Amino acid sequence: MTSSRQDAWTQDEDLLLAEIVLRHIREGGTQLAAFEEVGKKLSRTSAACGFRWNSFVRKQYKTGIDIAKIQRKQLKSRVITKDEEQPVRFSYIDGQSITSLSEVIRYLESIEQIQQQSSELLEANEELQYKLEQLQEKVTVLEKEKKVLESNLYTVEEDYKALIEIMERARKMVVLKEDEKSRKVKFQMEKNGNLERVENK
Repeated sequence: MTSSRQDAWTQDEDLLLAEIVLRHIREGGTQLAAFEEVGKKLSRTSAACGFRWNSFVRKQYKTGIDIAKIQRKQLKSRVITKDEEQPVRFSYIDGQSITSLSEVIRYLESIEQIQQQSSELLEANEELQYKLEQLQEKVTVLEKEKKVLESNLYTVEEDYKALIEIMERARKMVVLKEDEKSRKVKFQMEKNGNLERVENK
């Protein structure tokens, strides 16, 4: 019974997975059979191989898949007699097998399309970089304004505290004066020579 590995995939394993799947596509086989073959070679389950292919590796081999499908059609439509039987010769461009001039043209067209998409992405990236720089400048300005507002707020709070203290002192002084005033007692001399207490007005 084959043990099932669960460790991370290496670049060599991804390459092996791609080569076997592309071969199965080219030869008219199923991807399930390809996953089973890879699983046996790498001691992984076919489900793990299928998940790795669909989630990561397949995205990197779109051109290779298209070419493999073309080759599959050509192999199906080709009728070779014993007299005409010759080995199929493959040429390779960027690791992808090419069997005819039309496939070379298709491949070059796909490269041109990729380059066009790359230039569009570069332009979009430059535009986003410019917008990002503008936003960073706005953030810098807003941060400076925030600091000024915080400083002003601190000044207002300090002034408010000082005003409250002044008002409290004034209130205490008024209370103290009224208290002192109520404590003062006045006397006046009567005609007969006696002292008479006079109420404060």
